[in-house]
Amino acid sequence: MTHAFDPRHPVAVPLSRIAGVAGTQHRGDTVLTGVAVSSGGVRPGALFAALPGRRSHGAEHVQAAAAAGATAVLTDPAGAGRAAATGLPVLVVDDPRAVLGAVAAAVYGTARLPFPVFGVTGTNGKTTTVHVLDAVLRRLGRRTAHSSTVDRRIGSTTAASALTTPEAPELHAFLAAAAEARVEGVALEVSAQALTRHRADGVVVDVAGFTNLSHDHLDDYADMDAYLAAKAEFFTPAHARAGVVSLDSPAGRRIVAAARVPVTTVTVRPDVAADWSVRVTEQRADGTRAELTAPDGAVLAFTVALLGAHAAADTGLALAMLAVSGVPFAALRAATASPLDVVVPGRMADASAPTGPRVWVDFAHTPDAFAKSLEAVRAVVPGTVAIVLGADGDRDPSKRHAMGVVAATAADVVVVADHHPRTEAPDPIRAAILAGARSVGTGAVVVEEPDPARAIRVAIEAVGDDGAVYWAGPGLTDYRDVDGVHVPYSSFHDAERALAEAGHPRRTCELSAP
Repeated sequence: MTHAFDPRHPVAVPLSRIAGVAGTQHRGDTVLTGVAVSSGGVRPGALFAALPGRRSHGAEHVQAAAAAGATAVLTDPAGAGRAAATGLPVLVVDDPRAVLGAVAAAVYGTARLPFPVFGVTGTNGKTTTVHVLDAVLRRLGRRTAHSSTVDRRIGSTTAASALTTPEAPELHAFLAAAAEARVEGVALEVSAQALTRHRADGVVVDVAGFTNLSHDHLDDYADMDAYLAAKAEFFTPAHARAGVVSLDSPAGRRIVAAARVPVTTVTVRPDVAADWSVRVTEQRADGTRAELTAPDGAVLAFTVALLGAHAAADTGLALAMLAVSGVPFAALRAATASPLDVVVPGRMADASAPTGPRVWVDFAHTPDAFAKSLEAVRAVVPGTVAIVLGADGDRDPSKRHAMGVVAATAADVVVVADHHPRTEAPDPIRAAILAGARSVGTGAVVVEEPDPARAIRVAIEAVGDDGAVYWAGPGLTDYRDVDGVHVPYSSFHDAERALAEAGHPRRTCELSAP
């Protein structure tokens, strides 16, 4: 198996040179044409990186990697013995993950790239900002590529993503393939974990963007300060040349203060001063209109086919990043003269029928994302608003109570269901959300319905024909992870079926099974 975006014409690189990059030595005539961190991703000529993991060591798979055609192994002292038993050359370093980005850049020739690269980090809005960057670059007549939580694309070739930011070898292979395809701009989503775990090493973006910071990933970081520090690392010379930082969350000021590259600021908040400002002028169910004001006072009006003020904020961030990269403001104005038809898979996916309540299925999984999305729904729906939500098992449990608090504060009806319990018992997950929802005393109706198929039907009945249901969490996934088993289930298609059962079938297309 190869990655979807391996370069088609890899260049052979001496292992001796790569050893120097890794901080060790090798004598011999072995050459490399790729790098892989899983034995299933090895192709002939690859350097197999046998990395230590939370539950096992990559050295357990060196024999499989050798059988697949690996020509050398990079590992740590704990994996050295098993790697040597393959008979392949072995590079041993104390922390192979820490050098893997530089090694991959050297193998794939991506230390310098012939196109501008944009990177976006933050808790929420990263995926939307990446897709807006891509859309505007294409409006500017450029061939593009992007890598986001939901998908990766080079030209017309698209593949689903497994991680928000891929492991360093896959990321550099993607960039090498983009160079082969002669793209003229790349947008990347960069997670905190990618920065902490060296996945983004060896890539220096031309402009880094920061969206916001809110409660998330405290299963990976000791506290919010540690989480912020991981994001702030993106705004250093090792990762970026310049930055645009949103001040929509308080963390923006701290990112600016910590930045070691030139940064400019942007905000959608009227009570906050920033270099760039976004003013929402109209919110509709089919899109949002806004104005972006540049530091010199020039104004650009845009319409983006996304719901909510937060979508306008993400669009403003993307436009400011393009301007900082050198795109003339007049060119951006021309590119946004007609509405930006941005499609972000799984984000506010509209499952509504021509009649009946509006139903949106979203990928959001943080309290802040719930608040912003429910605010956006309120702005365009006159009736009752319900939220259907659950929380992921084996993920940050500390945010579950807050998810319930936000749900009961911003919605009229709260239906708590199971989502991906994974290896956790689902009852305590729901209990934490319910405790939060019942603690606020807003008068919201709070319902526990474990089965998501019944939960969406409860919500649709509760809101009536002039209301709306916001289903937070599943996005466009076609399964539920229950005790490690992927159980087939599409929230989007089931929402369509539930509406049809309530007398509101879609007329534009036939209902399809998950």
